Amino acid sequence: MSNKRLIYIAGPTAVGKTALSVALAQHFKTEIISCDARQCYKEMYIGTAVPTAEEQEGIPHHFIQNKSIHQSFDAGDFEKEGLVLLEDLFQKHHNVVMVGGSGLYAQALMEGLDEFPPVDQTSMNVVGTLYKNYGLEGLQKSLAEKDPEYYKTVDRQNPRRLIRALEVCESAQKPYSSFLGQSAQTRPFSIQTLLLSMPRAQLYDRIDRRVEQMVAGGLEEEARQLYPHRELPALQTVGYREWFDHFDGKHSKKEAIAEIQKNSRRYAKRQMTWFKKKDNTIIEAGEWDSILKTGNIINLLKKQT
Repeated sequence: MSNKRLIYIAGPTAVGKTALSVALAQHFKTEIISCDARQCYKEMYIGTAVPTAEEQEGIPHHFIQNKSIHQSFDAGDFEKEGLVLLEDLFQKHHNVVMVGGSGLYAQALMEGLDEFPPVDQTSMNVVGTLYKNYGLEGLQKSLAEKDPEYYKTVDRQNPRRLIRALEVCESAQKPYSSFLGQSAQTRPFSIQTLLLSMPRAQLYDRIDRRVEQMVAGGLEEEARQLYPHRELPALQTVGYREWFDHFDGKHSKKEAIAEIQKNSRRYAKRQMTWFKKKDNTIIEAGEWDSILKTGNIINLLKKQT
């Protein structure tokens, strides 16, 4: 597959990845793989900003609402299933487009996952006790002290991610981040990454407006239907946790919406920190918007050879 190419459209939430991915797929008459860690769940539609049928423009999309929140599905599973899918897609297409803001999932498919030392039971108990006694804030404070580098990019609202990193830190007596990027694998196809970027104020405004659109579209009711399953890993997600807190009486509806906006902006900032550490071609907002309007898609890829 040395003459095959995976084109990855990366970027923070709400930056406009879907429109560009569809335009590229139309140009190359190919298909799209979603590497969004939450859009794969069929019970989560509004809060994960799943592209509508109209937005998909008739382009086949893979890993969109094909799993259940009751299934176990992580980056390792995505890597295995994605490689099998790519082998099939490359039988039909020279180019395949991948899009999504879940950097770990994208990395799994493009480079393979990092290898970590085994975690002993004592370390698990230490971290488990920390979480039980001090909650999410305790995990955050501990990780900031033990691994400030990883703390910059991790989803700090996701206890599973924090616990995993702290268990490795505790067991190996080394920062979790010291194991990252050490196990890169060579794929039999070429990879090109386009990172979409825009001024922070503009991006934050888009995020706030999109949250408002989600609320108008029924996000509260969607979260209420999922509330009985709120402990599932798939639901430890911005856009849902805040509603669960509202249903628990921790804050008002207005405060829940404001929290979703705030946490979405924070997530976008962490996404850009992650992506900018990679070797990507950065495409600024005005540039790709102009290219989309003129249809001169190929200029995007000429920037990265």
